[in-house]
Amino acid sequence: MSLFVLGINHQTAPVSLRERVAFSGDAVSAALAALRALAPVREVALLSTCNRTEVYAVADDDGGALAEWLATHPDDAGDLHAYLYRHRDADAVRHLFRVATGLDSLVLGEPQILGQVKDAWAVARAAGSLGSQLDRLFQQAFSTAKRARTDTRIGANPVSVASAAVRLAQESFARLEDSTVLLIGAGETIELAARHLVQAKAKRLLIANRTLAHAQDLASRHGGFALPLSELDRHLGEADIVLSATASREPILRRADVAAARAQRKHRPMLLLDLAVPRDIAADVADLEDVFLYTVDDLERAIEDNRRSRREAATEAEAIVELQVARFVETLAASTRTAPIKRLREHGEVARAEVLAKAQAQLAAGQDPAQVLNFLANTLTNRLLHAPTVALREAALTGNPELARAADKMFPAVKPGMGNGEWGMDTADSPDADER
Repeated sequence: MSLFVLGINHQTAPVSLRERVAFSGDAVSAALAALRALAPVREVALLSTCNRTEVYAVADDDGGALAEWLATHPDDAGDLHAYLYRHRDADAVRHLFRVATGLDSLVLGEPQILGQVKDAWAVARAAGSLGSQLDRLFQQAFSTAKRARTDTRIGANPVSVASAAVRLAQESFARLEDSTVLLIGAGETIELAARHLVQAKAKRLLIANRTLAHAQDLASRHGGFALPLSELDRHLGEADIVLSATASREPILRRADVAAARAQRKHRPMLLLDLAVPRDIAADVADLEDVFLYTVDDLERAIEDNRRSRREAATEAEAIVELQVARFVETLAASTRTAPIKRLREHGEVARAEVLAKAQAQLAAGQDPAQVLNFLANTLTNRLLHAPTVALREAALTGNPELARAADKMFPAVKPGMGNGEWGMDTADSPDADER
């Protein structure tokens, strides 16, 4: 049984592939149920963001079942294996700690990822797909991320994908003071973008969302105008800049929609920033003249300056991660070593409770106390010695001296006076011999 993480991210796979294996909303719970149903899987959690889809699991195989499942859900991505990374045990621990700390993000040290990791943990916990090992792993990841942000400047002057998009708009396209900006969606990314746009003094904000109430709430807080998604085509031509981040699995804006808006604008240029995975804006929109389309992958260049400024802090954060990985692996190894002791004690407690209940029932039925005590002693002895006796006899037949030496240490020779010599070893082959 091993700990695994399998996935793809912005470093290993293009957005065209990431959007095919992205999960959102209720799809995450359904995916967890399907993953947990795989024969080798004991525990599982699923992290899916615009930049990554990752499965964390405790499984009995080499992770192959998880990889095959991921390649066909929610869409068929048969070429996924060429882009898939797979980490095991200590490497899997290190990967999650780096993800939670922001060291594996497109924007180095960005703060949103920790909240997304916590959400993934909470959904898996609610779905009942977490066991003690993964639960402990995620809890330690939260602690590691908190320490890294407290002890280093990895989170100083945080830059999100939303802020990077707004900065790209400022530096490469238009004066925001003269621009109408259309925001599509009402989630965290759009919320952050709205804040940055207000700070940058954007002339006008339009906020479109499938649920109008959510758009109205966001518009009221940032001085924008809300509209339902069904009216998007009527207002698209007003937008100089469009920034979209929804959870839709199909494009919100297609080539014909943008072409119509472009004609309405009399060919004045439009900047489209698609921050969603799967993408909200059809890829062929980029072929239109006077239309400039950027996806999350295109923001890599815009945030390089931020990455350089945080590299020193990242080195310090990496040291914290390595320390916490070593501690977690050591704790995990210790719990693995003590697991046989725990099982042995549980076996003894179950046997004691069962035999004691039968003895108490015999006393209540009026049987002779001496006979009941004899039953209790013999039956409990046989129950406890049955499994080790069978194992030792099998070892003797197959020539396994290690088990015999271990038994010598656990069961030293009986000294004179320690008992009456009637240890019931022959009857121990049947744990209930004295009950018949």
